[in-house]
Amino acid sequence: MSKFFDRVNHQRLLGRLAQRVTDGRILRLIHRMLKAKVVLPDGTRITTEEGAPQGGPLSPILSNIVLDELDWELARRGLRFVRYADDFSVFVRSERAGRRVMDSIRKFIERRLRLAVNEEKSSVSRPNDLTFLGFHLGEARDGRVTVKPSKRTTARLGLRIRELTPRTWGQSVAACVEKVNGYLRGWFGYFRLCTAEALLLFGSFDAHIRRRIRAVIVRQKKRPRHLYRHLLSRGISGRLAAKTAFHRGGVWRRSISSGMHKAYPNAWFADRLLSLQAELQRLHPAEQVSYKQLLLFE
Repeated sequence: MSKFFDRVNHQRLLGRLAQRVTDGRILRLIHRMLKAKVVLPDGTRITTEEGAPQGGPLSPILSNIVLDELDWELARRGLRFVRYADDFSVFVRSERAGRRVMDSIRKFIERRLRLAVNEEKSSVSRPNDLTFLGFHLGEARDGRVTVKPSKRTTARLGLRIRELTPRTWGQSVAACVEKVNGYLRGWFGYFRLCTAEALLLFGSFDAHIRRRIRAVIVRQKKRPRHLYRHLLSRGISGRLAAKTAFHRGGVWRRSISSGMHKAYPNAWFADRLLSLQAELQRLHPAEQVSYKQLLLFE
């Protein structure tokens, strides 16, 4: 759905509620919540004529009430489908049937439910190309269903990590790691449904995050001589420390150097930084990832 929570028709929603709810007090309370004015950052108040509030405990309930009619319509047609809030997928036997069903369901949503379909996110595709709720579903050689983060999820994770590990970070490295850990715990709590096929991808996430933090450390030293002294204090030889600190490459290039890897090895991060791959590995202990494969991401 396109901007589903912004386009919920109040009259249709309250009408559906009135079919089951006989207590007028509850209906009036929900009506007041729907009509509550939106306060903008500058203090301006905007009257809402349609849409449902997002972020509250009532939002998913209201969305299911609105789309319950869609569920019954799909079931009446004998279609197999899965829906979560305003995201849903319908499964048919052929591409031709998919396009026919998509056109008819679009008309039902627009004319009957008075909602809009998000054309950019809607398509007719093969089951192996299905992306749903941030997950990509595929099929392994043995016929098992594989679950990985979608390309959009991967891009969003990379963007968020860049925001949490800026090279101009002005606080301590420990504070940076703490913020990253807070985000990764919540992220993994959702994507823990991924199967073992995502282990290598999670390993690439871990390696990228470690490199970002190494880059933060390099940047904080500001001058090559300061980085050189810091590496010496970390037990790095003078020759390797000089090669790393006085390298003509920029911060990003030095973050992957041998000197930085020895000063801040993966073992250093293991005690401080949450590892997405390690967390997924605990859920799939039978699957192993070779050391050579992990080196590809460092």
